[in-house]
Amino acid sequence: MASVTSLRDSVQQHLASALSAALPEAADADPLLRRSDRADYQANGILALAKKAKANPRELATRVVSGIVTGEVIADVEVSGPGFLNITVADRAITENLAARYADDTGRLGVPYAAHPGTTVIDYAQPNVAKEMHVGHLRSAVIGDAMVRLLEFTGENVVRRHHIGDWGTQFGMLIQYLDEHPHELDHKESEVSGEEAMSNLDRLYKTARRLFDSDEEFKTRARRRVVDLQAGDPKTLAIWQKFVDESKIYFFSVFDKLDMEVRDPDIVGESGYNDMLAETCRLLEESGVAVRSEGALCVFFDDIKGPEGNPVPLIVQKSDGGYGYAATDLSAIRDRVFNLKASTLLYVVDARQALHFRMVFETARRAGWLNDDVAAVQLAFGTVLGKDGKPFKTREGETVKLENLLDEAVERATAVVREKAEKVGLTEDEIVENGRYVGVGAVKYADLSTSAVRDYKFDLDQMVSLNGDTSVYLQYAYARIQSILRKAGEARPAAHPELALAPAERALGLHLDQFAETVLEVAAAREPHKMASYLYQLASLLTSFYDQCPVLKADSPAQVANRLFLVDLTARTLHEGMALLGIRTPGKL
Repeated sequence: MASVTSLRDSVQQHLASALSAALPEAADADPLLRRSDRADYQANGILALAKKAKANPRELATRVVSGIVTGEVIADVEVSGPGFLNITVADRAITENLAARYADDTGRLGVPYAAHPGTTVIDYAQPNVAKEMHVGHLRSAVIGDAMVRLLEFTGENVVRRHHIGDWGTQFGMLIQYLDEHPHELDHKESEVSGEEAMSNLDRLYKTARRLFDSDEEFKTRARRRVVDLQAGDPKTLAIWQKFVDESKIYFFSVFDKLDMEVRDPDIVGESGYNDMLAETCRLLEESGVAVRSEGALCVFFDDIKGPEGNPVPLIVQKSDGGYGYAATDLSAIRDRVFNLKASTLLYVVDARQALHFRMVFETARRAGWLNDDVAAVQLAFGTVLGKDGKPFKTREGETVKLENLLDEAVERATAVVREKAEKVGLTEDEIVENGRYVGVGAVKYADLSTSAVRDYKFDLDQMVSLNGDTSVYLQYAYARIQSILRKAGEARPAAHPELALAPAERALGLHLDQFAETVLEVAAAREPHKMASYLYQLASLLTSFYDQCPVLKADSPAQVANRLFLVDLTARTLHEGMALLGIRTPGKL
C-alpha cells in the first residue's frame, strides 16, 4: 500500500493554493503550519510574507482565508492576532485519514519511506574482549539499536558494526599466561554460560596481571608475545582467537538479556583493521596530512591546543612503531567508505570521546576519504548517574555490571507484574516473560526518553512505576486496549467518518496522524528521545480519551465500532513505536 498523506500535508496543500492565489510571488513559500492549542493547526508564515511584500499582514491573511475551500479537509479558518491563521480540520477528514492508516496491510501504518535513502554504517555496542560489560556500555547499545531499527524502517540500508576492543598490549600478557597454563580455559562452549565464561576470563586476567607485575621474566615473555600477535604468529593468533570466542559467549548472553540482536558477522573489532594500519599511515604521510614529530606520525590542528597553548596532535603511529586508536579508526573509515560504500558513518560513542572523533573525522577529510558525499557523525551520549547525581557505582565504589543491573530490573518488574497477574489471568510463564519485557523495557526507555547528550539518573523505582513517563505506563496502555478488544464480543473496529468526534477523540486522532512524520524526523535527526516523547503523549491522550469517551458503552453500535477502531489504531501505533525503540508490548499486563 502507498503511504498515506498526513492531515498536516493536506491542510498545507489547501493553504499553499490559497496563499499563491492571494500573493502569486509566494507560490513556494512555507506557511509555517504547526499544531496549536488554539486550534488544530496554526499558520504563522503570513507575517514574514507580508513584511517582504510590504503588505498589511492581517489584510493578507484575510485574503488568503477567502480563497480557502472549506468542507472535506478544512472545517474552519479564522484570522487571529496580527495575521495568524487558526485552522480546524473536519472530523470526517480525521477519521478517513486514520482509516487509511488502519488499512495499510504492510504494517507501516501509512508511514512513507525516506525520500533519499542511503547506506549508513552504524558503530555501536562496543564491549571489550576479556572484560565484563558495565553500565557504561548500556547507552551505546540501547541508543545504537534504536537507531538501527528507526533507520531501517525508513528504508535506509544499515550496516551494523560492533567495534569491539580485541587488540592491544594486554593480550600479550593474557596469551602468554594461557600458553603456559593451557587448561585454564579448558571447556566446551556448550558447557558454560556467558557469565561463567567471563568470570573465567576475569579470573584469568587478574592472575596474569599479578604474575606480570611480580615476575620480570614473565613480563619480558609477555611483551614478546605482543610483537608475535601483531606479526600474525599462527600459534599466538590461535590463543588470541580463544579469548575472543570466549568473550563472545558472554557478549551474546548480555545482549540477549537486553533483548537485542547482535550478529556475529557484524562484530568487526580493532583486529579487523590490522592489515590496513601500515597503508593508512603511508597514505597519510605521503599526502602530507600527517607528519613525523619526535619519531611519531602526527596530524596537527590549528584550533586544537593544550592547556599551555601548544598544539595537541592526533597520534596515528607511536614513536616505537606501535599504532594507536587513531590508526584503527581511520582504517575503519577507509573500509566503510570504499568497501561498504557508506554515505553516512554514525558512531554511537560517549561524549567524552568527542575531541578524538573530531580530529579523526577532520584527518579523514584532509585525506579525501570523507567528502560532501559521505557524512561522519558522532551520536554522542552522556553519563549514567546514580540517584545521588554522581557516576553510577556500587556501594563499594566499583562500576556496576550490566548483567547485574538488568537482572535487578527484571526482578523488580516481575514483582510489579505479579501484583496484577491474578486480575488479568496471567500464568506463571507469562509472569516471567512479561517481567522480563517490562524490566528490560524500563531500562531502555529511561535511557531513550532522555536526550542522548544529557546525563540521566538511573532510578529503578521510578523506571518500573506505573505512573509518569515510563515504558511501563506505555505497556499498560497497550495491554488495556487489548483487554477492551477481547471484551468487545461481536463488535468489531470499523471507521465511521460520518460521526462527529468528541474533543478527546479529535486530540487522539490528530496525534495518531503525526506518527509518520515523527518517525521520519526522529530517524533523520537521530533523536530517539523524540519518539519516546511522542509515545508518552499518545498514551496520555489515550488516558484522557478513556476518561471522557466510553468505548463498549458508547451511544450507538456505530460509535462503539468507531471508538474500537480508534483504540486499535492507537495500540498498533504504540506497538510499532515501541518496537522501533527495541521495547516489547505484552498483550496482557
